[in-house]
Amino acid sequence: MKDNPSYYAIIPANVRYSDLKPNAKLLYGEITALSNKFGFCFASNKYFSELYNVNKNTVSSWLSDLKNYGFIVIKIERDSNKQIIKRCIGITKNTDSPIHEKMKGISTSINTTSNNISIKEKFINQVMFFDYPKEMKEDFINYWTEGKKKMRYQKQVTFEIKLRLERWSKNSAKWDKPKFNSTSKLDQQIDAWQKAKELL
Repeated sequence: MKDNPSYYAIIPANVRYSDLKPNAKLLYGEITALSNKFGFCFASNKYFSELYNVNKNTVSSWLSDLKNYGFIVIKIERDSNKQIIKRCIGITKNTDSPIHEKMKGISTSINTTSNNISIKEKFINQVMFFDYPKEMKEDFINYWTEGKKKMRYQKQVTFEIKLRLERWSKNSAKWDKPKFNSTSKLDQQIDAWQKAKELL
């Protein structure tokens, strides 16, 4: 089914500043232009492939990326022979508030240089999109945006937010475990020395 595109395409900040391929972001915009008032699009991969002059597998890859990032949902209806009779692409509603609202509660001071503010806002917007506890994301942002001339994450050779968040989440589980033995190695050495002294 071919939809009639509207005059405008919408690509919100969380899509624009994500790590997606540029063409996947453009496809997202096309989906918004084709979507009806309920936020659904029924265009086929063939339609998109002809529109962008690429093969259907490429379109499929872009759609998978958009789905994996949580920007779209895809619902498929099949007949009794399991043949696809209808596909519906839905735009997910971003429940996060605007970026300045997301920054509330984040204690890290913001560099007053307009360029750095823009870069930091992009970083925060990307982090806040992922589905992790708010407190964990705020800790992650506070840590990686420290720095004056350059933020900590900018000093890394490579920095993929998705992978870093996964690692941070796993480490958080370890950090949150109760510490039964809170004494440091130095304290233990001092205790051992005092016990040895008492035996003399």
